[in-house]
Amino acid sequence: MKKYLAEVLGTFGLVFAGTGAIVINDFSQGAITHVGIALTFGLIVMAMIYSVGDISGAHLNPAVTIGFWVAKRFPAKEIFPYILSQLIGAFLASGLLWFVFPEHPNLGATLPALTLAQVFVFELILTFFLMFVIINVSTGAKEKGLMAGVAIGATVALEALFAGPVTGASMNPARSIAPALVSGNLTGLWVYIVAPIIGAYLAILGCKGVQEECCCCTENEALCE
Repeated sequence: MKKYLAEVLGTFGLVFAGTGAIVINDFSQGAITHVGIALTFGLIVMAMIYSVGDISGAHLNPAVTIGFWVAKRFPAKEIFPYILSQLIGAFLASGLLWFVFPEHPNLGATLPALTLAQVFVFELILTFFLMFVIINVSTGAKEKGLMAGVAIGATVALEALFAGPVTGASMNPARSIAPALVSGNLTGLWVYIVAPIIGAYLAILGCKGVQEECCCCTENEALCE
């Protein structure tokens, strides 16, 4: 149960700090700024990786969990408990933000500023590069190493910096589902669920295409059978 609790706490931290920065930025008339929001997301991801990476792998993201499974670094029987844990953490964070800021209209939900087709392409590509970085700097299904947290956190911040204004730069179904459902603002929610999963899947194919040796099965060869 410790790894599931680690995913709950890690995802709680991600959603509370990241979407909390959006809510507080609105509340304070832009005191945090877009750059500050992007850095908040990147820094909280980095902090959670170093905090719980050796316990659960610090997936914090259903698309990442599915990506590790596609790469045969993660057992199928663990997918549902991990995703459930991530959703619990995300909903706890959004619920707490709703309690503190009940007047906020969307609680930091990812809302499309482009057509849904454009947002779908953006989110797919953003998640592709995020998962591509994760799969190449992680060990097995563990996102932890001397520089893994820095590399992954920097990727999240980078993508949030340039894509945040048009898509919200979710790359994470749990991060999008919780504030959308708690606030009741479901605009384009399906895009933020489907696109990241497809992007993560394509990233594994990309890894196989560029690595001299398969990036899969590095933790447990039995998963390849």
